[in-house]
Amino acid sequence: MTHKGTTLSIVIAVVVAAAVAALMVRLFRWKPGLTTIQGAVIRSSQDPPKQQPLAGVTVTASRGVVSTSTQSDASGYFRITFPEVIWPGQSVRLSFRQPDFRPLDMNLAMEFRSTSRRLIVAAMVPRVTEVKAVSIAPAQVINNIRIRYTVNTENEEDIGSAVKTFTVVNQGDIPCRRQGPCSPDGNWKAATSSVTLDAGPDNEFRNVRASCIAGPCPFTRIQTHAAADGGRMIVATAMDWSDTATFLLEAEVFHTSIGSNVRQSYPVIFDRTLSFTLPTDQEGVSIQAEINGTPMVFPLGGSVYLSWANCTVRTNSGSEKSTVYQCELKPGFKF
Repeated sequence: MTHKGTTLSIVIAVVVAAAVAALMVRLFRWKPGLTTIQGAVIRSSQDPPKQQPLAGVTVTASRGVVSTSTQSDASGYFRITFPEVIWPGQSVRLSFRQPDFRPLDMNLAMEFRSTSRRLIVAAMVPRVTEVKAVSIAPAQVINNIRIRYTVNTENEEDIGSAVKTFTVVNQGDIPCRRQGPCSPDGNWKAATSSVTLDAGPDNEFRNVRASCIAGPCPFTRIQTHAAADGGRMIVATAMDWSDTATFLLEAEVFHTSIGSNVRQSYPVIFDRTLSFTLPTDQEGVSIQAEINGTPMVFPLGGSVYLSWANCTVRTNSGSEKSTVYQCELKPGFKF
């Protein structure tokens, strides 16, 4: 073998050794575990506003005879943990089934990176409704749609003030001799007295003031604190280490009540789908609409049932929480 051939063989050996070492490092760092697959199921459309999330889609992950299933939630989200380890190079078959949409299947190849970091988006195509040869009645028209709901708010009203005086009877200039109560410096005999104010049911005190108004006020001390019922009860305690003194306790009384405010909003309509969002603390949601010119009201209860549409509801999390409603028209109706 020539010197040139020997050099080439050494270079090839070094490259192969480096590749094997890199592969070993990757295998050493990669720790097999159960594969987690997550993603979202949406309606297939070229128009992004029409790509609504699909709830209740059965998602099945299978490889060989092993399979596991779940269903997409109201936001279209799904998450599956496959019951076996899937090695790099192997694949999992994902199937998506929903009666109103065409079956969708896809193969997901396992890679060195964690599959849970991949976001699968499955776009399902609606089934085409076959037009029967028989005559079809004209579609009922739904228009002038408004959303009506109530939001409870807490209202506070200043309904007046409370005033009360009280007296601490004491004789001044008498040494304490360690027989309490004593003045703060421990030198003089003191006396204490307390008084309580009650604001009444569903009321609470604000701007509490207490002060000495008569007698040797420089030789007194007074403090206030809330008792029970979240501010409904106020207690003032005064100490006097001189002659008898008089004190005044005052506070504003606020009444708290819950009021319901009726509000309205208007939905957004794309093709045959109606969408709107409401605050999570809403109550009594209903849809007001005209069907063929006749005004009607459709309450949205827990099941969110409408005779003319199929609706889904989901709650968005985060700092600005909201409830998202989406309703798709049933056959025989149009906006």
